[in-house]
Amino acid sequence: MTGVPSACGSGAFRSFVAADVLLSFAEEMIVVAVGWLVYAHTHSAFALGMVGLAGFLPAILLSLVTGTVVDRVDRRLILIIGNAVLLAGAAGLCLVASATVIWPIYLITIIMGAAKAFLNPASLAVLPNLVASGDYTRALAVSGGIGEAAKLIGPTVGGLLFAFGPLAPFAAATAIIALSTLLWLGIGAQPPQPDQERPNWGIIIAGYRFIWSRKVILGSMSLDLVAVLLGGATALLPIYVDQIYRTGPWALGLLRTAPAIGAILTSAVLSWWPLDRHVGRILLVCVAVYGLATVGFGLSRSLPVGLAFLAVLGAADTISQIIRRALVQLQTPDGMRGRVGAVHTMVTGASNELGEFESGMLAAALGAVPAVVLGGVAAIVAALVWARLFPALTRADRMAGNLHVGQ
Repeated sequence: MTGVPSACGSGAFRSFVAADVLLSFAEEMIVVAVGWLVYAHTHSAFALGMVGLAGFLPAILLSLVTGTVVDRVDRRLILIIGNAVLLAGAAGLCLVASATVIWPIYLITIIMGAAKAFLNPASLAVLPNLVASGDYTRALAVSGGIGEAAKLIGPTVGGLLFAFGPLAPFAAATAIIALSTLLWLGIGAQPPQPDQERPNWGIIIAGYRFIWSRKVILGSMSLDLVAVLLGGATALLPIYVDQIYRTGPWALGLLRTAPAIGAILTSAVLSWWPLDRHVGRILLVCVAVYGLATVGFGLSRSLPVGLAFLAVLGAADTISQIIRRALVQLQTPDGMRGRVGAVHTMVTGASNELGEFESGMLAAALGAVPAVVLGGVAAIVAALVWARLFPALTRADRMAGNLHVGQ
């Protein structure tokens, strides 16, 4: 056993984590409040799915632009501007919280999605520069664990504040995002690489080419895309609260929080005992466990049982996220991390937001329970198929150092 690295205690790293945690906290509050507000207006699985689609579209439409910008502009400036746009979006939600129509919510969600399309690859690209390379996986566990703590509290706070009216969670989120924006200043300037070529088509798509040439990275990212896209159940939580558990918005907050409980416990363990060997096999097993937990949640009929399965889901998802992020970032040169991170952001957005859209459409056709169960089964099947499609991923032994073998 070894301790948490001293690099993780640096001022720049602390500022990064604090800003990222506050932003995650505010985003979770907004997600819960938007989901409940849209469902209260419509009682429609389709409408919930459309929220996920609105959040995802900017990531895919801007993916070719964001990566190039992140590799050519001070990344701290991108983080500050992106946060400022999120701040304006949160303030806009305050203005429309009591409206009788929901289309402004979709519009604001699209704008905030565009900001996150720049924020996420910039954040991914900055972190490796704030810690020593040998400390990166522990830094991921530390920052991820603290971030999950925000996700643990954020949904619950958002659900509780909603009891005081729809304006309350959006107003609180606005104040928190404002503080996060200021904290990005503490990470120091993150200038682009010097002497870069004029942008051209080859440079713009270099991230895609790089990922395609690294089969371990390609396999891990595509597995996450397929598994979470098909196995995501978060968009349907308001339906479970209303129709199956028959509770209120406070229970929605708990359900959104439950995966973070498993994630926090897992991150705490991994910050002291980082993953070192057989990472490819561990990733595949965790995706299969994610699918099994999704099936268990889908079949649950009581709130405590559902919370338990979601906690297991969160633990499995955290391990797979840490492995995937480490594989991507440790194998990517700094001058290309923005473009690779943009693809990674698009894949993550597809697996989350587009997964919510898919879940909403499937639930509208089959019902919430069949949609969740089928999604979990699909995630299990994906893990088995990817083990055959990407043997290099199955053979991947360490986060870095020997991953080029067999790629």
